[in-house]
Amino acid sequence: MDKKYADYAVEQTVKLLAIDSPTGFAHRAAEWVKNAFSEMGYDAKLTVKGGVLIDLGGRDETDGLLLEAHADTLGGMVAEVKSNGRLRLTALGGMQAANGETENVRVYARNGRVVEGTLQLVNASVHVNGDYASTNRSFDTTEVVLDEDVKNAQDTRNLGIEVGDIVCFDPRTRVTATGYIKSRFLDDKLSVGILLGLAKYMKDKNVTPARRVYAHVTVYEEVGHGGSGSVPAGVTEAISVDMGCVGEGLTCTERQVSICAKDSGGPYSYDVVGALIEAAKAEGADYAVDVYPHYGSDVEATLRSGVDIRHGLIGAGVYASHGYERSHVDGVWNSLKVLKGYLKI
Repeated sequence: MDKKYADYAVEQTVKLLAIDSPTGFAHRAAEWVKNAFSEMGYDAKLTVKGGVLIDLGGRDETDGLLLEAHADTLGGMVAEVKSNGRLRLTALGGMQAANGETENVRVYARNGRVVEGTLQLVNASVHVNGDYASTNRSFDTTEVVLDEDVKNAQDTRNLGIEVGDIVCFDPRTRVTATGYIKSRFLDDKLSVGILLGLAKYMKDKNVTPARRVYAHVTVYEEVGHGGSGSVPAGVTEAISVDMGCVGEGLTCTERQVSICAKDSGGPYSYDVVGALIEAAKAEGADYAVDVYPHYGSDVEATLRSGVDIRHGLIGAGVYASHGYERSHVDGVWNSLKVLKGYLKI
């Protein structure tokens, strides 16, 4: 696998990261994903639920493989227009106020207006608030300060903002000269980029896998039901391509591909994990096998939907998950190597 496909995957990731798509508000990202695969010549369709199902080709339709990644991210929703015109939020997915504090946000009103603001601690000036350091950060102790001249709730409502509107956090994407990728929401847009890199490799090399391969880019993973539908007939295995965990007690780094043996939902298929390890070895991928303590994936939602399949999970190592995340182009490259080896292409 030439490293240019990892570079391509990162380039596509950066484009996708620029599209706001918190869970439940991912339609623009899904349309972008559909077009990106379609432009390469693949059959890509939007599902009723809003995800994207792509047929990557292959011969044996009775032993199909489904690769799953997700384009939805963490975010917020307006829970209250406060009397001072500021906004109290409720989380979309596992968004933490402590991780979002001081971040720039965009509020999408249903009238089409997009209003900028910042998530701040209530009474955020250190020189005024003596309890600044000791205040527990939550969405009850923080608020969105809008970049508009609003003094009360009616001023804010006059902008078109109401309860239920979507609040998107700035990803602040950067790719360094040393190959590190820093951004919010690498979980899991980096993996969507990886699937695009795999698709481009297959198209460039004109390879047809022995088994039918599909990709499902879901849009509700962050709330647990993204992968619970749209499994094509004949699929016997599903592999979630999601972020690999990096942290204390684990061995993976941002420059490796992580193969997950077990997470909070239990063990992954022993046979699939073993085959992923063998694929990593065969392709010379730098990999780690880890157990994730606080994690769930699309493929577990697929299993819970009642589909009779084997399941696995891999991903490029990502540090500071659900915060300002960091990975590396080498982790992307190693993930592509494992997928190439697993598909034997």
